[in-house]
Amino acid sequence: MKKNNVSKDSSKIVADFLEKTKLHKKEFAQMIGVTLSYVYNLIDENVPFSTRSTTLERIATVMDINPEEFIEYQIPQDIVTYSENLLMLKDLIKFNNLTTLDFLKMFERKKRLELVDILRGAKPIQIDFLELKQIASALSMSKEELFSMWKKRMVEYLQEGGFNVENNKKLLDAMFSCAYNSIEYS
Repeated sequence: MKKNNVSKDSSKIVADFLEKTKLHKKEFAQMIGVTLSYVYNLIDENVPFSTRSTTLERIATVMDINPEEFIEYQIPQDIVTYSENLLMLKDLIKFNNLTTLDFLKMFERKKRLELVDILRGAKPIQIDFLELKQIASALSMSKEELFSMWKKRMVEYLQEGGFNVENNKKLLDAMFSCAYNSIEYS
């Protein structure tokens, strides 16, 4: 028996996406951080469609749509600001003619949820160079593009910890010069 407060439109949007992309419900569940049974219930319209902003944003990110397309979505009061690195990452995905789903499928399943949260702006891009290297490889980034992304992220991280970039410019320049010369890209 179907409940009256179930949104058929939102359920249909997700069901149509899964059918069109031939994405298995289990993979989709892993990408958005829910159980497989929850995805089945949403699509079968057995439970009310999620109103949790995190879940809706994750679903929208995987589907390459705005979360506002779901009538259940309430725009958060806090404004999300996207870092320059995130905007660059999204541009590189588009430049490589990839959908978000195509991009996510390039990674092992346990990494996909983290990448979804990065792409929706809820988590910063990794600071770990080897993690970024995997992203760079998937997007055919050059050594210079990869290093630039890592450097910007590292500066953000240092500034968040109270590091004064201007007062320590020589130290930063030396550190980044040494790092650039030491990395093995391939």
